[in-house]
Amino acid sequence: MNPPLPVPPSSSLPRSLRLAALAAACCLVLAGCSGADLAASTTDRAGGSADHIKIALITHGAKDDAFWELVRKGAEAAAAKDGVDLTYASDSDGAGQAELVRHAVRDKVDGIAVTLAKPQALRTPVAAAKAAGIPVVGLNSGIDAWRSAGLLEYFGQDESVAGRAVGDKLDGLDVKHALCVIHERGNVALEARCAGVKKTFTGETDMLYVDGTDMDAMTAAVTTRLRQDPDIDEVITNGAQFAIAAVKAAGEAGSKARIATFDLNKDLVTAVRDGRVQFAVDQQPYLQGYLAVDGLWLHRTNGNVSGGGVAPVLTGPAFVTRANVAQVARLAAAGTR
Repeated sequence: MNPPLPVPPSSSLPRSLRLAALAAACCLVLAGCSGADLAASTTDRAGGSADHIKIALITHGAKDDAFWELVRKGAEAAAAKDGVDLTYASDSDGAGQAELVRHAVRDKVDGIAVTLAKPQALRTPVAAAKAAGIPVVGLNSGIDAWRSAGLLEYFGQDESVAGRAVGDKLDGLDVKHALCVIHERGNVALEARCAGVKKTFTGETDMLYVDGTDMDAMTAAVTTRLRQDPDIDEVITNGAQFAIAAVKAAGEAGSKARIATFDLNKDLVTAVRDGRVQFAVDQQPYLQGYLAVDGLWLHRTNGNVSGGGVAPVLTGPAFVTRANVAQVARLAAAGTR
């Protein structure tokens, strides 16, 4: 047994330090523990950093999509700060994404961050994660489904609110006929955006469904629609890359329609700055990825629940226009907007 640690006279130390020294001495005398044991115990209580936490981020994002790269960058920044072992996987197909969640459960991760673009497909694997004691948080898609699905927290934009805000803005710009382009059929977030636009915009709103995985086909579909209906004076897309394609489509169709979009990337920032795109709605994807990982880490190490488990943590909408695009451009150049 190690000899007891000497405890300084009570008059030479503050009461809190005298208690800490006495606790250390008792640990060594009564339990025979080492100084390393004491340090490890203290580290666990201070924040759980003695454990190497594994978190899986599983989205419906397309491969090499600039938007999802921002989500991933934010998640990686939080993981680096928190000392988290982060894995990222994605599948735009609901069944494929569900299988990725099941794989994370089998891998016995400590937390899962998931998008609920197709909530029904994710209900069973999310339930399996919960049954295994793995906390699951939502981000980006599924603001109307995360609580019923049993998720712990949600980080993202209320897409219906964002859509209504766009509808109001179109009225302010004297738009008469808008075309809202949905590039992924069945994606609840995209549907909610266009429905929100239609709800508040006093002009006419049409929907156009296209294949977002084929940019040439998407461009051709928008071009054809603009030729068929020359009254359309605004095209609203649901992704920065689709907005750039819509600019091209308007030119090919000889249309005077202006372009606006949800979401942002570096190319879109340039397009807003030079006037090719009127405005963008930024939901801050970097922040979504960051908060999702950090939220799981805080829950694991400190028992925190962002939003109290009853309210989402909103990251948008924020409008990017020519009036404020210069500031955004500096952040986009750094790869965080």
